[in-house]
Amino acid sequence: MYHDGELEMQRRAGVTELASRVGRIIGDELTAQAAMFIAARQFAIVATVDGDGAPHASLLGGAPGFAHASDPQTLVVAPRFGHRDRVAADLAVRDAFGLLAIDFPNKRRMRINGRAAIDGDAITVVTTEVYSNCPQYISVNPSAPARDSWQEWVVGADTFFIASVHPMRGADASHRGGPRGFVRVEAPSRLVWPDYSGNNMFNTLGNVTIEPRSALLFVDFASGATLELRGRATVRGDTEREIAFDVDEVNRTAAENL
Repeated sequence: MYHDGELEMQRRAGVTELASRVGRIIGDELTAQAAMFIAARQFAIVATVDGDGAPHASLLGGAPGFAHASDPQTLVVAPRFGHRDRVAADLAVRDAFGLLAIDFPNKRRMRINGRAAIDGDAITVVTTEVYSNCPQYISVNPSAPARDSWQEWVVGADTFFIASVHPMRGADASHRGGPRGFVRVEAPSRLVWPDYSGNNMFNTLGNVTIEPRSALLFVDFASGATLELRGRATVRGDTEREIAFDVDEVNRTAAENL
């Protein structure tokens, strides 16, 4: 069930037995409850992979129902705004796809990973992993206000999203939250944030131990502007951890261009 990177992180953190039990929540089908949750969302964060094998973190959205289950193992995503061109370009060369649906006011989130293909104006996803995450560290009113420099933007945020990839298992999109300022700038092109205790499966950190290339997405929910940082992540520590992220590429999108 777990790949080598996840097992290594679980061993380092001393939670192997606990992770084995928790991992039973991962299924490969969209239950009726999961389908209802997804269909109620107006946006989702997606992880895709470019032709060089490096992930993108993107936002897709539309009216409720823009993402919906057509059967228990098929998710259809028909976005009306967001990084549609970027996602389509990646899916033209790689079928890896991860989606995070999040409900901030009710502190609920769900991850769906699978293999995707472009079908006209929609994306069809065959699901391989479907599971909910705990409500920890979800801000009811997330703040990631846009600033002139990307460094100012990230240190003012209490929420961001991370896309990671495993060469065989595919792409994954996840959420990170904490008090404003929990992400700090350690060097001109390096960010650091603490890894708070979560579900102990280490899906994201397991991926970056195998493939350090990853992408962060910050969203200004007031204006709709986004900031994507692509680079490489390193896990520091074992039972107490922090993540260092070296920025290689900065992509900003104004709301009117989504």
